[in-house]
Amino acid sequence: MLTLPLLIIVGLPATVANGTNRVAILIQNVSGVIGFRSRGVNPWRGGLRLCLPTCLGAVLGAFGATKVDDLILERIFGVVLIVMCGLILVKPSRFMGGEASTDAVPGLDRRTFVIFFVVGLWGGFAQVGVGFLFLGGLMLCSNLDLVYANAVKILVILAFTILSFLIFFASNQVALLPGLVMAVGNAAGAWTASVMSVKKGAAWVRSFLIAAALLAALKLLGVLDALWNLVAG
Repeated sequence: MLTLPLLIIVGLPATVANGTNRVAILIQNVSGVIGFRSRGVNPWRGGLRLCLPTCLGAVLGAFGATKVDDLILERIFGVVLIVMCGLILVKPSRFMGGEASTDAVPGLDRRTFVIFFVVGLWGGFAQVGVGFLFLGGLMLCSNLDLVYANAVKILVILAFTILSFLIFFASNQVALLPGLVMAVGNAAGAWTASVMSVKKGAAWVRSFLIAAALLAALKLLGVLDALWNLVAG
């Protein structure tokens, strides 16, 4: 929600920012998987069966994103950021509790396949908010402990991010240097989040994220530029 609009605001075309963002996400999720493993949480058995539908969806989504006009993509991202802010206010994680279970990862029946195909489709196209969608899909199809569900989420997102990154890279829509610089921060954050339970300051972080994302959304939707032109002229 912050890195993608930031890349656009500092000057990258929306399509290139979308591809470049995958560099940091890829490294972040490698770090997250390793972090969970270091704490004894192993998502491989549950996560691998969900990779097929999400990876298929991600390939189609990423390919579609490489063909979209930059301005249209900026507008799409702006709307999505506003929706994500609403989700943060609702705090959907409070509905995703359940008993501590690591054996209830859904099998690939038709319903589960379709749900996670759609999750992968959006993840490949834009990535923003795909974690909410993935956890929501798990909530609909299983009764997993939230810690294990997050580990499964990170593993599956890592798998389809590799594929989507390759598609953006092949389309010359990746700027490696800013992506690698951002990846350092993402990896550090993912490691910290996966091995620690942060209790203090959550309300402040949520407020900051919403404020920053809303400003970014207004920028991507052209509202801030219109206001500036109005004031200036």
